Amino acid sequence: MEATTMARSLFSPSPSFQLSPSLCSPKLAASLPINPTRQAQKATPLSVSNARIISPSMKSNRSLVKCTPSVAVETEAEIPIEKKFAAYPTVMDINQIRDILPHRFPFLLVDRVIEYKPGETAVAIKNVTINDNFFPGHFPERPIMPGVLMVEAMAQVGGIVMLQPEVGGSRENFFFAGIDKVRFRKPVIAGDTLVMRMTLIKLQKRFGIAKMEGKAYVGGEVVCEGEFLMATGSE
Repeated sequence: MEATTMARSLFSPSPSFQLSPSLCSPKLAASLPINPTRQAQKATPLSVSNARIISPSMKSNRSLVKCTPSVAVETEAEIPIEKKFAAYPTVMDINQIRDILPHRFPFLLVDRVIEYKPGETAVAIKNVTINDNFFPGHFPERPIMPGVLMVEAMAQVGGIVMLQPEVGGSRENFFFAGIDKVRFRKPVIAGDTLVMRMTLIKLQKRFGIAKMEGKAYVGGEVVCEGEFLMATGSE
């Protein structure tokens, strides 16, 4: 008798306690009494397909099913490829580069500066296209950017670092004096974006000599690296 009374007290709904339909399956929710004070609230559409199972507690062998509203989420696979990759930032455009470097077509090999610390370092890009004038001869059947031009492009980025008042460089008296430990890791072809970082590692203003370290990348991989020697002077 006591067991029957206890079972009824456990499973009979109490006036002060009601199961919430949002914590059960839609079929079970329809059979539960609804609190009249909550009937005026707007119902949330339920989806059994995305119901989440709440693990049972230590004192119960039953599981609760929590139904959540259906939410349309755009997956990465649905994003068009032209919207996935952000463009490189512009710290200096081509007109600002032309104000610093004396080089002109067809030998200006820097298109944009994307990071810049005057007198310290610069990161710039060269967009390699089939329209570059060196491709018809290097090579007609397999267009590859000449290694010496990669080195020249990196030296021009070094010029952007050095031709500043902070360093004392002069556009009229700035020369590429030497290279050391140059290595070409991979070929650069038409369609690549050459990303070049040049960093000043030693400056001797008294002698007008600067030593720089340079690395060039395509797709995050090093394609060329080396040490550069620059000769600077005042006007």
